[in-house]
Amino acid sequence: MTSATGTPAYRRLSVEERRAQLLEAALSLFAHRAPEEVSLDDVAEAAGVSRPLVYRYFPGGKQQLYEAALRSAADVLEQCFAEPAEGPLTTRLARALDRYLAFVDQHDMGFAALLQGGSVVETSRTTAIVDGVRRAAAEHILSHLAVTAPGARLRMTVRMWITAVEAASLIWLDEGKQPPLDDLRDGLVDQFMAVLTATAGRDPQTADVVRHALALETPDGPVGRLARRVLPVVSDAAHLL
Repeated sequence: MTSATGTPAYRRLSVEERRAQLLEAALSLFAHRAPEEVSLDDVAEAAGVSRPLVYRYFPGGKQQLYEAALRSAADVLEQCFAEPAEGPLTTRLARALDRYLAFVDQHDMGFAALLQGGSVVETSRTTAIVDGVRRAAAEHILSHLAVTAPGARLRMTVRMWITAVEAASLIWLDEGKQPPLDDLRDGLVDQFMAVLTATAGRDPQTADVVRHALALETPDGPVGRLARRVLPVVSDAAHLL
């Protein structure tokens, strides 16, 4: 919007818009610096506002702002694994991982500070927020598996894989963002199918889940390609059968 003189017209932001602006500025800073290295003055400068204005929206200071920024990031991550319940499982997982890894890539080294703890501003509330992301991701995965009452083995397998995705994301950042994101995503999908199949050998419920999932896969899909890569390797161990 511009005025009659051609200069941009000023528009007062609503409370929701201003709060979102401050959180976006904070997230941008936390994305590249540890939370304890970011001051309210830094946030105010990044948002183009005064320090008192930041305090007006976050009277609890940096701790409240950090927790709000973490909650904002968590809200995004919790929805990464939400997918329509249609099509092959591996296709749904790949789309979910694309969103998750895009967040990791965008927030760069701040991913560890935002989601892995270890900061001086870490509290029981921030720990609960991070744990909530993991639990929400696991519930989304279980819904993709069409399981309403997962047993201990299946639930543990899914939660272990979520932990592996987090660890792989951190290692990927530490390794200079290598391998390429597509390779990382495909490897994580392969890993999930592999650990799910391993659990199926011990758990009848997981075995049923795997049978249902494989029925929706195609020969030219991720599982077909994985099988063709793995079978020549395991065929050398035929003496174990």
